[in-house]
Amino acid sequence: MNLLSSTYVFSLFTLISRVLGYLRDILIAIFLGASIFADAFFVAFRLPNTFRRLFAEGTFNAAFIPSYVSENTKNQKKGKKFADETLSILILILFFIVLLVEIFTPYVVFLIAPGFLEDTQKFNLAVEFTRITFPFLLFVSISSFFSGILNSNNKFAAAAAAPIILNIILILSILISYFLDLNIAKQLSYGVSLAGVIQLLFLIFFTKKYYKPSIEFKTRINSKVKFFFKKLLPSILSSGVTQINILVGTIIASFEASAVSYLYYADRIYQINLAIAGIAVGTVSLPILSKAFKQKNISKISNIQSKSIELSLLLSIPASLGLILASKEIVNALFGYGSFTLENIEMTASALKYFGYGIPAFALVKILSNFFFARNNTKTPFYISTFIVLLNILISITYFKEIGFIIIPIATSISTWIGVAVYMYLLNKKNFLLLKKYLPRNITKIILNTVFMSFLLMFALNYYADYLDYDYKYKSVYLLIIVSFVGIVYLISCYLTGILKTKNFKTN
Repeated sequence: MNLLSSTYVFSLFTLISRVLGYLRDILIAIFLGASIFADAFFVAFRLPNTFRRLFAEGTFNAAFIPSYVSENTKNQKKGKKFADETLSILILILFFIVLLVEIFTPYVVFLIAPGFLEDTQKFNLAVEFTRITFPFLLFVSISSFFSGILNSNNKFAAAAAAPIILNIILILSILISYFLDLNIAKQLSYGVSLAGVIQLLFLIFFTKKYYKPSIEFKTRINSKVKFFFKKLLPSILSSGVTQINILVGTIIASFEASAVSYLYYADRIYQINLAIAGIAVGTVSLPILSKAFKQKNISKISNIQSKSIELSLLLSIPASLGLILASKEIVNALFGYGSFTLENIEMTASALKYFGYGIPAFALVKILSNFFFARNNTKTPFYISTFIVLLNILISITYFKEIGFIIIPIATSISTWIGVAVYMYLLNKKNFLLLKKYLPRNITKIILNTVFMSFLLMFALNYYADYLDYDYKYKSVYLLIIVSFVGIVYLISCYLTGILKTKNFKTN
């Protein structure tokens, strides 16, 4: 298997999904801006969407794949039995979670957006929209189970393509609402749950070649299934640390007007980079790393670890500098239309800039946690992630009154970088970090290529400054041309310096 080609397939569909997500968000920005309807919808969407990211973007797989691969390698019947029991219990747990949230929605909204209580209309809207969107959690979490089956068989395309459905449905919801003069925020909420159903059916169709479910509720649970669910909660909290930090940020930001919207728009932009540099590489590398540990193939383990880190940094370091240097131009070109004002751009760009400092750390946390997950160790990543989240909360709350919502991306980046340092220390201490000697040399080459790219980017931004102005109609076209040109130059320079060649990323 080739890590680069598999990551490319996963990244391609993820990128299409994120581009459609951008189109969706630009429509929301045009019609809702940073209004109370936008804030209410973003809070309502934040909770099920956080669970979607927690389950769909590698977290469920981190616990499921090592266990499923272990059982399936022994015997396919054992593998199917394990999968059937896991699915049955998962459906039961998720059903009760959704039921409880539907009953106690006002309390849930208060927990994730306590600042909304000061505005009765905004709070009531958030409660109404949350009740509509929350069933999405049930469908998307079960979808993650089927994605795990596909990923275990080294099939990544369908699982990566599934989120495209959500964005298509939401774009259609906005357009239909506009032309029929319906409540856009409310129709978006209905669109979220509808997309969950369609996404699940899509994945069931593509999984049937490898697995046909037999749902059966039993009072006695298999010991292997018990072990999996014992790992699942720590896995969710540890692998999804960035998403938990975002949720924490939403809670704190709810005390400042429009801050939830600013963070949402900034989050949408940097998540594109994280999806490719962290989630794609982590998702693709976990199944083969788990199999390598099962086979006790030390050379292969070392190769996969080294290539995962290298590929992650190859994609995340230039993305980080790009967001730092061009945050205002990016936000302006993507969202600077309709109800989205110059002030909205300034605030969102500030958040994006500070999130940019953390991009390599967000990606590395996904990769480094896999080195424990592949060994069926979810406790250590859980402890590290708990530390990262608590540190983030401490920094955010301490400086929120003094600095405002901008402390949230700053705290998220700082706490995650400290988390990376803790991961590296513990992995090295346990002799789990089996890296190749060439890695520091290749990382140095990546940094040098990124510096060259950055000078080129700054020159282009200055040269075309007038075409990136808020009032210029085709500013997004010019931004796309600049980013594409600079990105292509970076990739060519990486190829010429010998770090971007397909043969370099073979896992065998």
